[in-house]
Amino acid sequence: MYYAYKYRLEPSDAHREELDRHRDICRQLYNHTLYRLNEYQDEHDELPSMTTLRSELPDLKQWWDSLSDVYSKVLQTVVERLFDNLKGLSKLKDKGYGVGQLKWKPPREFRSFTYSQSGFKLDKKGGQTVLSLSKLADIPIRLHRAIPDDAKLKQVTVKKEPTGEWFATFGVQMDREPPEPPENPKKCVGIDVGILTYAHDTDGTAVGSLDLLDERERLKREQRKLSRKQHGSNNYEKQRRQVAECHADLRRKRRDFLHKLSAYYAREYDLVAVEDLNVKGMIESPSNSRNTASAAWRTFLSLLEYKCEREGTHFVAVNPRGTTKECASCGVSTDKPLWVREHSCPACGFEADRDANAAWNILSRGAKHIGVGRSESTSVETAFPTGTTTVPAKRVLEAGSPTLKEPTVSAVGE
Repeated sequence: MYYAYKYRLEPSDAHREELDRHRDICRQLYNHTLYRLNEYQDEHDELPSMTTLRSELPDLKQWWDSLSDVYSKVLQTVVERLFDNLKGLSKLKDKGYGVGQLKWKPPREFRSFTYSQSGFKLDKKGGQTVLSLSKLADIPIRLHRAIPDDAKLKQVTVKKEPTGEWFATFGVQMDREPPEPPENPKKCVGIDVGILTYAHDTDGTAVGSLDLLDERERLKREQRKLSRKQHGSNNYEKQRRQVAECHADLRRKRRDFLHKLSAYYAREYDLVAVEDLNVKGMIESPSNSRNTASAAWRTFLSLLEYKCEREGTHFVAVNPRGTTKECASCGVSTDKPLWVREHSCPACGFEADRDANAAWNILSRGAKHIGVGRSESTSVETAFPTGTTTVPAKRVLEAGSPTLKEPTVSAVGE
């Protein structure tokens, strides 16, 4: 299994200057490689291979002195990066998207470089942990969590964030295989995601959406201040970092919430059923696209999927069509506008929260995917929880799971 561990670096001013220099050398090499690729294509009417452009690196060092200051594996990964970008464009083109050509990278768009296979190691020096990078420096690193002893460090990517902070992301390979999901899962849950209530599951737990109103207001204030600064001045650069810190704060709080919520469902259940949402298409629609993007449903589903694999939990993404309209008791479809938050079936009389009814339909479809499930004759009323416990997102952030019970409150205000 392959994982990524991200840690904050604590470089000195001299380290920052050297990191920026290496990053800029890699950027210039990327632009030069792109130039050579276009030149080769014009001469031979075909794209060169990655090996062809890699083989030119030793000759480049003869007249480009600064290339010798960067570790050879780092230079090779820069060439790989260019060809990875070409593959990305090809995939988009195959899907019918109109794509252009790769462009040269300005300094603000080239923020990272990678040590692959060798040239880096974690070490102890002077009573602190440092990341030793070949031909660069020994940079202090904040290991807020330990890397497993049986993990193999395959690569490390050093990146400068828009805030000016430096981070190191380790690619870690573990030989142990994930546990196999149980053939007959006992603890099963269906999850319906939304805006007002972020997640409503079949166990009667409704997790309120994360309240980021204060952070967004702060971001607006800082952006207004930035608009009044002279572009390119020192004050402009200071304010730009303030805006970047606001964006980073929003991103960190959202990711923390999604990590804790997905980890809870992956660890507590044997089967997790969710909707296979087309989030990209929903964001492109003119209605409510900002709230849809802020909810980060695709990120939540991706985190939940890999964590279920790690914990040995069945993860099933079902077709979302009709999950809200269908009655979880009898299967009769009933049209409901978005403002109607209660499900009331005209055929069987079953009544439930709109999202709870959708969650049960999701669980039923997910159970069929793996060949398990309750009998068709089993009434939903007998399986439904007697009440819904609304848990604010703050409780998830503090406790790491929504299991702690508290008096039911409105999820709209959370």
